[in-house]
Amino acid sequence: MMPLSSLLLPMAFIGGGNMASALIGGLVKNGTPASAIYVVEPLEATRQALVAQHGVRVLAAADASLKDCALVVWAVKPQVFKEAALLTQAHVSNALHLSVAAGISSDSIAAWLHTERVVRAMPNTPALVGLGQTGLFARSVVSSEEKQAISGMLALVGESLWVEQEALLDAVTAVSGSGPAYVFYFLEAMVDAGVNMGLTPEQSHQLALGTLVGAAELARSSSDTPKVLREKVTSKGGTTYAALTVMQDLGLYAIMVQAMQAAHDRAQSLGKELGG
Repeated sequence: MMPLSSLLLPMAFIGGGNMASALIGGLVKNGTPASAIYVVEPLEATRQALVAQHGVRVLAAADASLKDCALVVWAVKPQVFKEAALLTQAHVSNALHLSVAAGISSDSIAAWLHTERVVRAMPNTPALVGLGQTGLFARSVVSSEEKQAISGMLALVGESLWVEQEALLDAVTAVSGSGPAYVFYFLEAMVDAGVNMGLTPEQSHQLALGTLVGAAELARSSSDTPKVLREKVTSKGGTTYAALTVMQDLGLYAIMVQAMQAAHDRAQSLGKELGG
């Protein structure tokens, strides 16, 4: 087990949804006492589920019991972040703050919480199965020890990397934050195509999903670039060549680049819309 740094305990999660639950599960599984984790969650059913699954302390609203928290993880929807921050700020004035809310700038978070001790994170949903990718940015007052502790916590649910410019988190959002949906969309198309060619839905799903998982693991373990790996399975005039030719003729590569740029631009605009 990997013990969590004492710099981060006790901690509080504001919001108890899927991402919070994934992090809490990783923490408890790796030896963090459930009694050292508070969760502020307005929905009673979610609070009950968190207690049943993880044994953590739950609150319907922030109160003085959070005053000693060393870390506060903001796992709320961007649209309600400001309201939640204004309701919570007085109880967590001494904490380090880690936000996993898309688009909300650290300037806005620092203004709402009256502190410069802010880290922004852009995780993705594979964190739910311990294979997440998280981009991180810290404001200048956050110490190297605190950054290292945050990295250690996120290692419980996958891999992370730090960026030096906050604007790069919008690129992280476009590549990995939204990225699982691109993969699921491609998987959906592969399964439907297989069914259209006569396979059962179960057969097509097994083949398509297994192929995506296998190809991803091959790319992870190989020193070759994706381009080289693609070329190695593409014989001129063969079946793969025929499929890729159609994709190229339809402009799939350009479509993917444009789609990810749209995700990037939307992340930027969210920060402007909700950061006031």
